[in-house]
Amino acid sequence: METYFADGEPWKKVFGPFLVYLNSDPHQGNYSALWEDAKRQMLIDAESWPYNFTQSEDFPPSSQRGTVTGQLLIRDRYISKKDLWADSAYVGLAAPGEAGSWQTETKGYQFWARADTSGSFTITNVRAGAYNLYAWVPGTVGDYKYETTVTVTPGSLIKLGSLVYESPRSGPTLWEIGYPDRTAAEFHVPNPSPLLLNKLYVNLKPDWFRQYGLWERYGELYPEDDLVFTVGTSKYQKDWFFAHVTRNKGNSTFEPTTWQVKFELRDVSPKETYTLQLALASATFSEIQVRFNDPKMGKPLFTTMLIGSDNAIARHGIHGVHHFYSIQVPGSYLQKGSNTLYLTQARARGLFEGVMYDYLRLEGPPNSL
Repeated sequence: METYFADGEPWKKVFGPFLVYLNSDPHQGNYSALWEDAKRQMLIDAESWPYNFTQSEDFPPSSQRGTVTGQLLIRDRYISKKDLWADSAYVGLAAPGEAGSWQTETKGYQFWARADTSGSFTITNVRAGAYNLYAWVPGTVGDYKYETTVTVTPGSLIKLGSLVYESPRSGPTLWEIGYPDRTAAEFHVPNPSPLLLNKLYVNLKPDWFRQYGLWERYGELYPEDDLVFTVGTSKYQKDWFFAHVTRNKGNSTFEPTTWQVKFELRDVSPKETYTLQLALASATFSEIQVRFNDPKMGKPLFTTMLIGSDNAIARHGIHGVHHFYSIQVPGSYLQKGSNTLYLTQARARGLFEGVMYDYLRLEGPPNSL
């Protein structure tokens, strides 16, 4: 996520202002009260942004900023004949680029808002400039980009009206694993080693993944054979490990690991094309190879090639940069009855090479409802 400049290109960017808040408690030792007080103050100051006390010409006040409003709808004819509201979508303005480019864009400013249940959004206090409007929707795969450049001027109110995001979809859902929210939080996050337990997170289940060394539990849970997930029987909340990592063989050596997804198909159309929608919540110097029904196939059906450097696994995170792939699967690779999807994390030079999955979905051929 580096920032690049042309020779002689001028650039500046404001970071801040920052608030330092010092509080005290007459009943010494009541740390919980201090923490709650600090959080209240944080909310007060967040609501006061952008601050008007600054004197820098590079930090425009509210009156010199603009507002962008609209409504985002989702079109997925395999779910509904009508366009659906993009409930709780994240909608933002960032530098012009490809869909999803905002994830690694650091040169310009970004302004984001959360849509309501009807997909309506209001992005306030936007600096003057030219932007693309981007969005992603919890429960829906892929990235949205509004193709028209949005130019914000001081004091402007831009009404975009209703926008439609046609989510990536090739056919009806045959099976799915996880929930598309760009994190691995819904999967099995194991208990930490008692020697590494951070008591701060003991009672904070949503942040349980912030314990140190959780990736090492994979080798303890699967010392020889790798994870096997059976569609219709296994539950991803407890049977799908949150991180697909290497196996530590000792003496600073590691080996690739291959996960299996077993599933049944009542019928297969050999001449039709199926689709595997594969979303990754994080990747660190990894390569996911995809094979169906033949784990020894020399050339995989699909490979991500070498991707990722967000290091979320090592840094106790649950997501990094999102990666999304729509993988075409020839029907000849599948068979009536029992099938197995093999997912190999093929890079194994170190401890932290691995991915976190966000969501997997196998779709049937188009119009095969």
